[in-house]
Amino acid sequence: MWLRQRQPELPSSLHRPAASGRVRRGWLIVGVLIAAVSILSVSSVVAQEDYERAVSTAPQPDDIGDGYELPAAQHVSPRSPWWYAADVVLLVIALVLVGMIAHRWRRRWMAVAVTVFCLGYFGFFRQGCVCPIGSIQNVTASLSQPDLAIPFVVILFFLLPLIAALLVGRVFCGGVCPLGAIQDLVLLRPVQLPHAVDRWGGKLRFVYLAAAVWFAAQLPPARDFIICRFDPFVGFFRLQGSGWMLTSGGVLLLVGTVVGRPYCRFLCPYGGLLSLVSRFGLRTVSITPDEELDCGLCSESCPFGAIRQLRADSADCMACARCFAHCPRQQYAWGEIELVEIEQLLEAGAADAAEKAEVSA
Repeated sequence: MWLRQRQPELPSSLHRPAASGRVRRGWLIVGVLIAAVSILSVSSVVAQEDYERAVSTAPQPDDIGDGYELPAAQHVSPRSPWWYAADVVLLVIALVLVGMIAHRWRRRWMAVAVTVFCLGYFGFFRQGCVCPIGSIQNVTASLSQPDLAIPFVVILFFLLPLIAALLVGRVFCGGVCPLGAIQDLVLLRPVQLPHAVDRWGGKLRFVYLAAAVWFAAQLPPARDFIICRFDPFVGFFRLQGSGWMLTSGGVLLLVGTVVGRPYCRFLCPYGGLLSLVSRFGLRTVSITPDEELDCGLCSESCPFGAIRQLRADSADCMACARCFAHCPRQQYAWGEIELVEIEQLLEAGAADAAEKAEVSA
């Protein structure tokens, strides 16, 4: 059949270790994270003490005079625990859906639907908080200061996308992350960047990650959450923000119309963590539904430079489902094209040539 080609031998650099070894190492990484964060979060809850501000620290009516009355203290009502439960449930559902889309359903429009929903809920409704990206700082602060409490929902938001990456790849990036979603939806005319730009530019994520961990690990008042402070898109989610914040986000979105997800690829610290964990993934994204064709059409469709040597790179593939529609094997599986024998093509060509010869005669 004309669609079947001999699969070339892959370079030795692309051969991956056995799946069992990758999974064991990956689970070890996640297990250490779960154990460390859980132990410290429990100890921090036990170590909490009730805090009461002495009334004498504030000016008293007698000090002010003229019949001044101290106003009643106002407290912001805490968010209902049901809403936090809803956040976690929706996160899990979205991760599962993107995983199913990337590995079974393989439809781009489904990924777009999940992207739009997550942008609306985790982005504009929840105003970008809590998010796994910022949770890096909460976890770091808890590890450096054991008496600092960390909400259990923050631990889940930090760990669940990492566990999903270990199982099925970077599905959090595929449509669940609101920062990635807003960039994905503005991508209009993507251009391919040189591999060297992706390779070396991607290392900035780890520089940013190291800086974020360093500042979050400091004790007050030196501690600073720079990921949240310099979040380029939270101003859009909250419909307010400083001029430099809105400007930086606008510039990234403008660049993102031609360069696929510049923040995700070159700056996102949590994306750096996901790229490390996904290397040991149990299942990675396969471009074709069955056998590889090696036609190269998928490479042209990926706006993130995640397809190398005609294979999806597990560390960089964001499970966006764009490449599936460009794969002839996938089109055949959907019934959009037919396989034709070479002999049938030759016979059809000979018949057309004979017919044209009769007409011209």
